[in-house]
Amino acid sequence: MTAYLGVTQSLTGRRWVGPSAETNRQAEAMAQQTTLPRPLCQTLARLGVTPEAADAYLTPQLRDLLPDPRSLKDMQKAAARFVQALNRNEKIAIFADYDVDGGSSAALLIDWLRQMGRQATLYVPDRIDEGYGPNEPAMAELAQAHDLIICVDCGTLSHDPVKAAKGADVIILDHHLGGETLPDALAVVNPNRQDEAGDLAHLCAAAVVFLMLVEVGRQLREAGRQGPDLMGMLDLVALATVADVAPLTGVNRAFVRQGLRIMARRERPGLVALADVARMDTAPNAYHLGFLLGPRVNAGGRIGKADLGARLLACDNPAEAHTMAERLDQLNAERREIEASVRAAALAQAEKRGLDAPLVWAAGEGWHPGVVGIVASRLKEASNRPAVVIGLEGNEGKGSGRSVSGVDLGASIQRLASEGLLLRGGGHKMAAGLTVARNMLEPAMARLAELLGRQGAGDAGPADLRLDALMMPGAATIELIEQIEAAGPFGAGAAGPRYVFPEMKIGFTKRVGDSHLKLRFGDGMGAQIDAIAFGAYDGAMGAVLENHGGAPFHLAGRLEINSWGGRQSVQLRLEDAARASQA
Repeated sequence: MTAYLGVTQSLTGRRWVGPSAETNRQAEAMAQQTTLPRPLCQTLARLGVTPEAADAYLTPQLRDLLPDPRSLKDMQKAAARFVQALNRNEKIAIFADYDVDGGSSAALLIDWLRQMGRQATLYVPDRIDEGYGPNEPAMAELAQAHDLIICVDCGTLSHDPVKAAKGADVIILDHHLGGETLPDALAVVNPNRQDEAGDLAHLCAAAVVFLMLVEVGRQLREAGRQGPDLMGMLDLVALATVADVAPLTGVNRAFVRQGLRIMARRERPGLVALADVARMDTAPNAYHLGFLLGPRVNAGGRIGKADLGARLLACDNPAEAHTMAERLDQLNAERREIEASVRAAALAQAEKRGLDAPLVWAAGEGWHPGVVGIVASRLKEASNRPAVVIGLEGNEGKGSGRSVSGVDLGASIQRLASEGLLLRGGGHKMAAGLTVARNMLEPAMARLAELLGRQGAGDAGPADLRLDALMMPGAATIELIEQIEAAGPFGAGAAGPRYVFPEMKIGFTKRVGDSHLKLRFGDGMGAQIDAIAFGAYDGAMGAVLENHGGAPFHLAGRLEINSWGGRQSVQLRLEDAARASQA
């Protein structure tokens, strides 16, 4: 494949890859058949949208995309048991995973029950002391005091803990990859059960919970009763979908679009408090969910009190929500410090081992289990390879992995566990967790690399930057950005468009903080655009652009609207650059 604009090695060391000839042809056909601007057509064509489907894609309706909850096995049984518990005023416990998806799932159920005049007990396991998912002591204790236990975002592989819940019924609402057999629960609702068709495999756990509540509402209406307004709960589904890196396609995209609108109304005290401590001063978007709100919700489960994030999301008292949000913000700052030290050590170790293998991995003594997943994400981004990071303590190591598009990490991890190379392991395509005996670390990672290599994990270029089109400063308007955003939200499975401004002259430059760069550029024809390059000084790009010496540069990044002091302007979030004269 020919390098785009001839850039084989940019200032960040990447090769630039442009749109395929077929995508360009489809974009041109769409531009001719519709009144849509060419840059938007380019994005739609890349996403596989046809000219005939463009209007419907730009205005997705949840009612048209929402699957029938009953298409999932055990759904009717789970909803009926939930309604029975409601009617009999039974005691309900919610056992939730400690991440955003688990917290959002729990908050959905707690909020729904509260609106129906009922309460539920929330239980979130401690990441360090109890590990992921249900455990036998906790389930046995919950069963003694409750009639129904609902496991959310966990439980599909928890055979023994479910058996320990004697005297209580157990419902599992999950999305992690299932094994050959299921726990002996009353119902296991999971689109990633092995006996499911897989059509809904992209749903996060909160979306599965939402679908159960849709089915519950249907059963209540059939009995002449009314449940709470579910549309008002889509803010939680949106947060979980983005934070859990579920692909923003199909109904997921509709969930997030509608959920962002609900969130903008600022009606949920927990999310309002969280947005305020994160200093969000514009309408929420997918970036805010994934990079501002999500990490703060996660911070409690990573290095603080495990249930803090879930309790905040479920909180209906603004003052209490503010206190919890401030604590999560503090924990998130502490998490960043811990992460930075682990990331530096893990990257050095992985680079020494090599970043071009099918698997990039690192393991270290005492690395905090709450940050290994984030560091694995950083290694994945640096190498474009699946990555696993493991913290060692005693005779065991606990780790997390993150994958790249097209490579199913969860299935490979689960296979390792079945082969006896791991003590425990599971997850989904893009993320997984594992526990490994120290003396099995090397053979386990070697076998994992072999399995991932069979899926093509080592084939992708480690430094490709995919670009949508060329653009000139005069064409980059606020109106165009708003039109392009209609094709969003963008994220996993639906990457946002990235444009190249070719042969630009750099004017103003300013270093911001330790590693960021602000600059202004233009084409010499009058139009100029401001840009911000986060982390530019972490590599060579910051210094080269600051000392440009009047040379022209190709500048690549994502367009966004910058709001400041009541005014809006076009801004480029600069991700990469290349010398125009040497490209």
